[in-house]
Amino acid sequence: MKNSHSASYAAAGVDVTAGYEAVKRIKPMVESTYIPGVMGTLGGFGGMFAPDMAGMKKPVLVSGTDGVGTKLRLALLMNKHDTIGIDCVAMCVNDIICGGASPLFFLDYIACGKNDPVRIAEIVAGIAEGCRQSECALVGGETAEHPGVMPDEDYDVAGFSVGIVDEEKIIDGKKLAEGDVLIGLGSTGVHSNGFSLVRKVFDVEHADLTSPMAELGGKSLGETLLTPTRIYVKAIKALLKAGVDIHAISHITGGGFYENVPRMMIDGLTASIDLKTFPKLPIFDLIQKKGNIPERDMYNTFNMGIGMILALPAAQADQALELLQAAGEQAYRIGEVVAGDEGVVLE
Repeated sequence: MKNSHSASYAAAGVDVTAGYEAVKRIKPMVESTYIPGVMGTLGGFGGMFAPDMAGMKKPVLVSGTDGVGTKLRLALLMNKHDTIGIDCVAMCVNDIICGGASPLFFLDYIACGKNDPVRIAEIVAGIAEGCRQSECALVGGETAEHPGVMPDEDYDVAGFSVGIVDEEKIIDGKKLAEGDVLIGLGSTGVHSNGFSLVRKVFDVEHADLTSPMAELGGKSLGETLLTPTRIYVKAIKALLKAGVDIHAISHITGGGFYENVPRMMIDGLTASIDLKTFPKLPIFDLIQKKGNIPERDMYNTFNMGIGMILALPAAQADQALELLQAAGEQAYRIGEVVAGDEGVVLE
């Protein structure tokens, strides 16, 4: 890259040398995520990965793609960009694990008004951390400057991940049965969904984002809202490795309980959830009170403290709870699968 520079392109708003500086800064972070199967190194035209399919009868690739949404606005207002990448990875790999697939690799796409190598490195630091948490490799990505389309300080982040599962081990809800127990895994907060409503409720453009708040246990509003999305991959893999027969999984994202829980159910069965079985995080009480939001709308928008729900045989519930707690998760027995076509009932 030593001889690559263009004064004309720079005059149009794109500094290719800044891109090279960003790559130089992020290379060690990227390489820290490498797992067996990674081929080549950063800088090629395509990320290569050779999956280990030993013992699999019929390997199936499972993919997921997502972004961070308007939570990015909080990162910009707080000038804190080192955790938003965790959210991006989480939104992809948490979806993949719902099918029983282990994430293999991840790619990111960062669009920005102006390439600031320091800021790009901060964003990628979060992405690399998310990959390490989910035991997948960051095998490539793209940073694109969009002068005249985006303000210089603005950016957006999206990601794409691929996982693998043996076809006979796919988790697709077909084994769901009346009497299955529902186990909820605690969230770390709002995660990466519902932020258009959050920003409206708190008027974040003019809010005090840095002062400690008693309602939030002494944390600031900005710190609480920027808490990265919990990644559940290792915990679910621990259950599967131990032989827990998970029948269905739901990732509680935008649309909350009412949209996401029915996605893991099958005809004739409904998830009955007891809202008294798990703690509602303080940030949700604050959002509801400040925005005067009806209870049903809260559960139809936010995770309310439960980021993932598992359905499994009642006989394995205690074992699953012990394994999840050993994996560092806050896990709760929150209900059961019953007959019905409502999809989900909250009581």
